[in-house]
Amino acid sequence: MKYKFLLVIVFFSAFKIQAQLKYEREFRIKKSQFPTSALQLVEEKLPGIKKVKFYKEIDSSIAIYDVKFKKDRLWYSLEFTKEGSLKDIEVKIKNIDIPEESYERILLFLKQTFTSYKIKKIQQQYVVLNNEKEILKVPFQNLITPDIYYELLVKGKKETHGKKLYKIRYNSEGKNISIKETLPPNYDHTLY
Repeated sequence: MKYKFLLVIVFFSAFKIQAQLKYEREFRIKKSQFPTSALQLVEEKLPGIKKVKFYKEIDSSIAIYDVKFKKDRLWYSLEFTKEGSLKDIEVKIKNIDIPEESYERILLFLKQTFTSYKIKKIQQQYVVLNNEKEILKVPFQNLITPDIYYELLVKGKKETHGKKLYKIRYNSEGKNISIKETLPPNYDHTLY
């Protein structure tokens, strides 16, 4: 009887641990599935963009819509809520575009968190605080402001488990804000 009770507790605690993991997944959608007000903002304020693609990103609790495009030799991503409000703008950058002190702090965090890692992508993130029309100007002028964030896509290995993909966010000084485990985009066949 004692062992059955222990077995039941172990069984349900395994489900609880699994439920606490947060996964993020992104997949491509059609232009017609994109929020209308967000589409209007993109078409009005961003003429001359190329290679436009639309995505939907699902977190554990919310859905976010992305439009990704190329403008002036740089890759951009605009994130919108399902209502069509602009959340943030991301610009794909390289590590040399991050101030040296901030990048050193980022590398220190990665070395402390993972036994081995590889940085797959770095993005500079401009969050909409007040006026979404004003924030549209800043990333396209390639300004480094104190309220920007850096978002890294890292394939890392921790001591307890194998290699996984993580989305890690840092402030402008290189201090870690958040870390989320993400799924690779080609897992459609395994997720039901």
